[in-house]
Amino acid sequence: MAQNIFKGLGIALITPFKSDGSVDYEALERLVNYQIKQGADFFCILATTGETPCLTQDEKIKIKNLVVKIVNGRLPILMGCGGNNTAVVVDEIRQSDWSGIDGILSVCPFYNKPSQDGLYQHFKAIAQVSPLPVVLYNVPGRTGINLKAQTTIRLANDCKNIVAIKEASGSLEQVDEIIKGKPSHFDVISGDDALTFPMIACGAVGVISVIGNALPKEFSRMIRYEFRGEYEPARKIHHRFTELYSLLFVDGNPAGVKALLSEMGMIENNLRLPLVPTRITTKQKMAEILKNMNVEY
Repeated sequence: MAQNIFKGLGIALITPFKSDGSVDYEALERLVNYQIKQGADFFCILATTGETPCLTQDEKIKIKNLVVKIVNGRLPILMGCGGNNTAVVVDEIRQSDWSGIDGILSVCPFYNKPSQDGLYQHFKAIAQVSPLPVVLYNVPGRTGINLKAQTTIRLANDCKNIVAIKEASGSLEQVDEIIKGKPSHFDVISGDDALTFPMIACGAVGVISVIGNALPKEFSRMIRYEFRGEYEPARKIHHRFTELYSLLFVDGNPAGVKALLSEMGMIENNLRLPLVPTRITTKQKMAEILKNMNVEY
């Protein structure tokens, strides 16, 4: 039976772009090395925060190969592969080169809003062809459908290579229900930076983090405190981030974290349409918080 190795601080890796719109591979290499040095436990590539819908197939392959080369086996890598046409996703999994990748993150089908049984059959089909452990991704705010706790538990029991869920429903009650009913080999991973502190307190094993792109050292410290049962220092770090959590997402993701990274001198502040950079006022507020936090980077 497959076991979940995606624990602690996972980075939902951005894709940096140059001012001409091309992928900035040099900046990507700097970022990955920085995040490893600052305490990342695993990477999640080519998913939401990476602006994957706006990347070409060639760019996706190049990004995957570059990250695999830089990481060089030091940390596990989870890679996004999902969609709302089950047959196409299954075919992509069969045909893709998964060398250097340790798991597949697959999002709930979006737009066509399947029933719970439709969701079950979709993920079961993915699990049957996947050569790697599968992590489910539930993000109703983006997909328009919620993978309910009982469906998640059913998939975890029936598909032994489905090892975890990135849970971003925003419902701690749902998280609690999954953790209470899940089999022992299956884990819950936070998909929401702002809820990571309470989710780990409930029994989640880590986070796939947006803010970790910029501030991995501080965020991983909070998680490690919690794992050791030291909730008071963890809570203090959580509260230091409170205002930053909302600013990061007020103009959409990854606009917020890209603005923060550009403020830190890590990348140029560019996105691909239909996404646009965060408002100047939001960027100024984040710069002020960063200054007050006195973070080393």
